[in-house]
Amino acid sequence: MKTKSAPSIQILLLVIAVFMLVPACTSEKNPSLARSADELAFSWNNANIYFLLTDRFYNGDLSNDVNFDRNKSTAVNRGFQGGDLAGVTKKIKEGYFNELGITALWMTPFFEQIHGQVDEGTGETYGFHGYWAKDWTALDPNFGTMEELAELIETAHAHGIRIVMDVVINHTGPVTDVDPVWPADWVRTGPRCTFADYKHTVTCTLVENLPDIRTESEEAVELPPALLEKWEKEGRLEKELAELDAFFEETGYPRAPKYYIIKWLTDYVKKFGINGYRLDTAKHTEEGVWKILRVEADKAINAWNEAHPDSPYAEEPFYMVGEVYNYGISGGHFFNFGDTLVDFYAEGIDHLINFEFKYDANNSYEQIFSKYSDLLNGDLEGNGVLNYISSHDDGGPFDIRRERTFEAGTKLLLCPGASQVYYGDETARPLIVEGASGDANLRSFMNWDELASNTETAALHTHFSKLGKFRSAHPAVGAGTHQVLSETPYIFKRSYMEGNKSDVVVIGLDLPLEPVKISVEGIFEDGSVLKDAYSGLSASVENGFVEFNTGNPILLIGLF
Repeated sequence: MKTKSAPSIQILLLVIAVFMLVPACTSEKNPSLARSADELAFSWNNANIYFLLTDRFYNGDLSNDVNFDRNKSTAVNRGFQGGDLAGVTKKIKEGYFNELGITALWMTPFFEQIHGQVDEGTGETYGFHGYWAKDWTALDPNFGTMEELAELIETAHAHGIRIVMDVVINHTGPVTDVDPVWPADWVRTGPRCTFADYKHTVTCTLVENLPDIRTESEEAVELPPALLEKWEKEGRLEKELAELDAFFEETGYPRAPKYYIIKWLTDYVKKFGINGYRLDTAKHTEEGVWKILRVEADKAINAWNEAHPDSPYAEEPFYMVGEVYNYGISGGHFFNFGDTLVDFYAEGIDHLINFEFKYDANNSYEQIFSKYSDLLNGDLEGNGVLNYISSHDDGGPFDIRRERTFEAGTKLLLCPGASQVYYGDETARPLIVEGASGDANLRSFMNWDELASNTETAALHTHFSKLGKFRSAHPAVGAGTHQVLSETPYIFKRSYMEGNKSDVVVIGLDLPLEPVKISVEGIFEDGSVLKDAYSGLSASVENGFVEFNTGNPILLIGLF
């Protein structure tokens, strides 16, 4: 082998969160107890990322629902349904994401999609999901305009929410009767991937009729005639060509396909101040492509920050999380293609989506938490994973029938590592849709009506909200080290330190629903007033102990 580079909806649970804000003199004596929410740096390892399909979240502009004559009938859940950037912005302004403790927002790609329909064998479908690009330089009018994208990002930043852009370099959209294939020096149309080894995972097409960008090529190519014609009709041909000339002159890259796309993708960072990328189909593209993208993305965010010194994220580095399908945290730095090991973390990628969590979520709290803490603070220290319980293309998610929703939320939001809340996890949006097939089941419209009218749905949303806000306030939850304090009752501590800033939380789960007395000696000083954020009740520390009697199965405790 070669190496390319080195039971129930409501479970009994109890959460006790502890943080410490002490005077400077105390911090010097015991810096592990120092804690200031205002001073603590954000950590992507503790990020709470909300992932949504733009078309399926909220319809903020009814006037853009149909474009390019996309009005033919489709299979169940495979047509555009009206969600758009304006709808996402509306929900940001309403405080929906802040209420959930969301620190970053990941939306599916908003590039202009192919205009025609495709029959994938599961019925006719349009590119509502955003992964079938026709023009990387334009927004699809079904999603919105550049002005609306700018407003969304500005609004998100004003609400303390970072934006993660979903990027596709691996392929164009499928070929249809109105969407011609890109030139042969840009794409291959075969062979289809067998996934047997590195070559047959990367230098191939993922499925039939999904032209694969020749990302391995360093040969200069001309722009597709169809794209030039499109730009000319839209009155921006000279502008686009001039920008490309400037990019290639500055970088010295050959005019090979990947460099064009990298230029187009990083333009969004330079223009709007996007905070990070989610890398689609990362393992199906030569890993070195991501390192080049990282270099250009870093340059783009630096240019944005120089032009916007008052940006709330001017000091934060760019973020990249990769979708290496079937990567699991147990693999550490490497993904095994069968004949090749690749370290994607060495290619400019900060996090990898963790496809293993959905299996680990069936284990006990301690089995999950200790495993993840050991790996993230061991072999993966300096990098991380993004955990999830459901997503847009995982047909075997944890709790597919939404029967363990409270448990799922608790395990996801309290696990070490970054968390990804897929839209509707917090509202038990169904993952099985009558009449749908394949991934269409996972992509129904957000169930806003149930959130407004169903008390059980509202209770689940509240559960996610309280855990999410707790997590976002305490970097120790996702980025800290895990230590068991008591097995019965189950109580553990998470500790986090960055420079002279630190955070400590103490969490208990599955404790009896009766008055609970817990030792906080060495964590809180006697006389400290603690508040349970779940019930709103407060208590004081006496003789190293704090006692709460809330009548709830959950406690979230912090200094008043």
